[in-house]
Amino acid sequence: MCILKRGLLGSLLGFFSITSSKAQADPNPNPMNVLFIGNSYTHMNKMPEMFEQIAISKKMKIEVTMDAKSNHTFKMHSERPELYQSINSKKWDYVVLQGFSRELMYDYSQIDTASIPYFNKIVDSIYANNPCTNILLYMTWGYKEGSTLIPEADTYLHMSERIANGYKYLSNIYDFPIVPVGDVHKYVRENYPTINLYHEDNQHPMPVTSYLIASSFYTAIFKSEPTDAFIPKSVKPEEAKLMQESAYKVVNASIDTYKLRKNTLEVNYERTKTGAFYAYCKSHYANATSVTWDFGDGFTSNEKNVAHHYKAAGTYFIKLTVMDDCGTRKIYRKVYFKEPVPPSHTKPTQPTKGGGKKSL
Repeated sequence: MCILKRGLLGSLLGFFSITSSKAQADPNPNPMNVLFIGNSYTHMNKMPEMFEQIAISKKMKIEVTMDAKSNHTFKMHSERPELYQSINSKKWDYVVLQGFSRELMYDYSQIDTASIPYFNKIVDSIYANNPCTNILLYMTWGYKEGSTLIPEADTYLHMSERIANGYKYLSNIYDFPIVPVGDVHKYVRENYPTINLYHEDNQHPMPVTSYLIASSFYTAIFKSEPTDAFIPKSVKPEEAKLMQESAYKVVNASIDTYKLRKNTLEVNYERTKTGAFYAYCKSHYANATSVTWDFGDGFTSNEKNVAHHYKAAGTYFIKLTVMDDCGTRKIYRKVYFKEPVPPSHTKPTQPTKGGGKKSL
């Protein structure tokens, strides 16, 4: 994944439509495949489709699928034969797991009995289909007025904290990254109180909320800002921009807290002040037995972190090949170095004698 840099650095994950005499054909024909498993917090307002459209508008190759059923817990999902059909339908790059809105607000002992056994069954099926799949946890938010089911969740803040702790508990057990949608939701609620995030039931997301969620997933997966991206007609453009900015601010600040670097790569690139072209590459595959960078210009490296010097401007596709317990992964990223603009040698226009312009 690519960490956004300002100034001369370009975002690697933006697939540019610029052509160059040194441009390569894209060697990666396959899109990223993402599956969302959840309930109405996932399917309302077609949130996964929003996420897909954001990514496509940012020039990503991606296909997003959803298997979401209202009011479903992990136990209920684990008993659905069609869920396993969805899981086995493709070799997923990412699978997102979202629990029922109250499921993870309870004590750990209850999570251990009411959720963990069924969560295990779903996870085992995902890895049986593709051991290299990255699993993400979708942290949800508290009801507008909290829940009366337990005293410890009687306000929005209390319920949100309990839910966050439940997802952190799963993350600690399984070492899964968390997409902190609940934290982003809280940030917007506190900083933009005039934006209504709740459906009339005071629980479910409005379209603007679903767009906030989609923007959070874009930031979490691609480590890049969702600005200048797709905005659905159901969301006001001025509010959409605030959702984009809020999602990036909160998620980007939580990348290490929520393990979002796990099994990702970073590639930043720049043309330096002296005119040199560099790509800076980092691999975050902790269990890799080997990594190989192919820089697309005939050079390779087996270093985990490496800076590569390109001799000429142009478009290059960098390939990282990772070998670990799950097998072999091949991840592609694109870099584009612009030709420097030659200095202008045009002579300054000489003023005509007597000043003034000549009329035609």
